[in-house]
Amino acid sequence: MRTFSLLKGMPVFTINGERIGTVHDLSISGSGQVTGLVIHQQALFKRAFHLLLTDIRSFGQDGIVIELKDSPMRKIPSNSICLTKDELLGRMLFSEMGEELGLLQDVYFREKMGTIIAYETTDGFFSEPTVIESKQPPTFGKDTIIVSVNKQ
Repeated sequence: MRTFSLLKGMPVFTINGERIGTVHDLSISGSGQVTGLVIHQQALFKRAFHLLLTDIRSFGQDGIVIELKDSPMRKIPSNSICLTKDELLGRMLFSEMGEELGLLQDVYFREKMGTIIAYETTDGFFSEPTVIESKQPPTFGKDTIIVSVNKQ
């Protein structure tokens, strides 16, 4: 299980040891599955490309190694939602029952499958984060994110 906050800024390397960039964002399908990572590549101009979860060989503590020998230059799918680009972080999370859960601060997901299993929320700057587990995909609305909350 990984969180986006642990991946953000992490270097990405090919199996040949070539550094291809750093993790900048997380792409999520409309059905709530993490589909890949948005990688920023340092060059004369910053370039961003999409790396599928299936391209990743391993998520290490200090870096990510991809299976491909060459840098994959895929465009970010137009139908994907990105945590930072689409401003999901900081958006209000609500339960299906209309209960306000807090502002989205991070997501927990399974690396291989891309399944989001929990959301970290906060009520503000000085409050402790809360982890909210969910087995159902979220609904991304224009103003809020609706999740099914697991009852203990």
